[in-house]
Amino acid sequence: MTKRSTASASIRKQRTTLPVWLWLVGVVLLGLGALLIPTWLSPRTTSALPLEVDVRQAAALRDQGALVLDVREPEEWAEVHIPGALLIPLGQLAARVDELPRDRAVVVVCRSGNRSQEGRDILRRAGFSQVTSLQGGIRAWVAAGLPTVSGP
Repeated sequence: MTKRSTASASIRKQRTTLPVWLWLVGVVLLGLGALLIPTWLSPRTTSALPLEVDVRQAAALRDQGALVLDVREPEEWAEVHIPGALLIPLGQLAARVDELPRDRAVVVVCRSGNRSQEGRDILRRAGFSQVTSLQGGIRAWVAAGLPTVSGP
């Protein structure tokens, strides 16, 4: 073999062989792509609740296991509230969000619907996506003839 043909063979060999570490990086990247691309392309299965629901929708959510969160004051609560509801006054809600389950829908309730919107927004900023506000508040619930209780 001549000097020239030996040099050509050496150059061809250098062009066709990649370092082992580069092969490993390629394999890892292909594996990650195979795992992540289906996740990126799949539709999201958890959709956020609407910002507000009417009493019929709120009652249905409650019957399906949603937490009813009342953000009124204790004296308003004692007067009338939805059975099974949890009381956390609006002024305390931001400091107490960790007391709420993140694996259940939450329906926020107040007297007429204004404070519950604020409560809903506090929870949404805290990362809750399954949260909504009862339009018309406890007044709408009572007017619809839905069950209520009184007392602490």
